Amino acid sequence: MTDQPNILVVCGKNKKRSKTAEQIFKKDPRFYIRSVGLSPKSERKISENDLNWADLVFVMEQDHLLKIKDLFDYLDLPEIEVLDIEDEYEYMDEDLVEILTDRINDTLEYLLGI
Repeated sequence: MTDQPNILVVCGKNKKRSKTAEQIFKKDPRFYIRSVGLSPKSERKISENDLNWADLVFVMEQDHLLKIKDLFDYLDLPEIEVLDIEDEYEYMDEDLVEILTDRINDTLEYLLGI
């Protein structure tokens, strides 16, 4: 892994949760971040290149993890962490920002020491 790991954040349509996470952390010097969605209607749909780029993947729900494993079963997937954040928030919702900030920072500290 490089000095600055690549973090991929995934939600359903890349409109609210993952896009919020990217917005919160896009200027964080500890890592690079990119957000994608699983739906064909996503603003930016997950691709094999995204998964090959990522050192660590955050998904919002357990179902997202299962979909990635199913869609990309032929890839050697990076570590995938489930944040357990339901699709009940709008983009940049104050509560969503707080939850994402806490859970992502806690996981980065635990897994990568950053």
